Amino acid sequence: FTGGSLLHGSAGRPDLLGAEHAPALAAAQYASIRRLATKLPDQAAVLPTHGFGSFCAATVSGADSSTIGAERRVNPALALDEDSYVADLLAGLDDYPAYYARMAPANAAGPAAPDLTRPISSGAAQIGRRIAAGEWVVDLRSRRAFAGGHLPGSLSFEYGDNLVANLGWLLPPGSPLTLIGDSPGQVADAQRDLARIGIEPLAGAAPGPPRGGARPLASYPVSDFDGLAAARQRQPVTVLDVRRRLEWSAGHIEGALHVPLHHLPGRLTALPPGPIWVHCQAGYRASVAASILHAAGHAVTAIDDDYHRAAHAGLPIASAPATAAVRPVPA
Repeated sequence: FTGGSLLHGSAGRPDLLGAEHAPALAAAQYASIRRLATKLPDQAAVLPTHGFGSFCAATVSGADSSTIGAERRVNPALALDEDSYVADLLAGLDDYPAYYARMAPANAAGPAAPDLTRPISSGAAQIGRRIAAGEWVVDLRSRRAFAGGHLPGSLSFEYGDNLVANLGWLLPPGSPLTLIGDSPGQVADAQRDLARIGIEPLAGAAPGPPRGGARPLASYPVSDFDGLAAARQRQPVTVLDVRRRLEWSAGHIEGALHVPLHHLPGRLTALPPGPIWVHCQAGYRASVAASILHAAGHAVTAIDDDYHRAAHAGLPIASAPATAAVRPVPA
């Protein structure tokens, strides 16, 4: 059981206590991983506390099992000298969810029992008043269903593995939250998952597809990178890339504007006028961003497509150094 030190093909990130501690913790981590590799036999299974795409991992690894022998072959901490390992690890760290800072003192204090009280059932009129008051109303349905029809001002966070990290990152601390889901079961599952990061209790819920009542449902188009390429030939459009810094640095559509999703709510007033086509790596974050943009009054198209198809669609790809700062939105 290797805790947060030795992960599958990676290691725990050393900057969660603050950037000033990261170099010393990366060096200590290097020593810890080397000690494990020295003391344990090749066939020993490596069972970490997290990984598999978690933001707690310093780098992404697709492996879901490993052994000490396998780690000796693939883990950077066992292939590089200490100075090279620490330098590479620190250079490869990207942003992590804002709620991590709140989780540390909560975990240290010890959590209370989660509040899983069934939320008050809310109708369209009541939800509309909450949206008008600035509260967050989150729609858990599939991103395609949301784009096809949703309560004006609600936001799309499709239920699944990406919900907690993304909603926990963007939701302002203490903000009242109402959930809309396909079913009571989906709302209950999301409520349980969010309680694990301290988002509780819910202000209300609508356990069923939304109905607009007196107000018609809102919608926006969904397309792919082929559609974007065709649109750019017809007229100028703003391409908004909401991926994180290292994703952008590895390659991005030439001429695109870069605003990571977790910065988007604070940059809305600085975005250029006119149609915006928004994309991410696989579609989830683009759907969240599209819902935020649409709620703010922008004409938006969500690209629900794998980024690797952008080049195949004929879109020119540029790159930037990994250390480049996020491109600012024009004031």
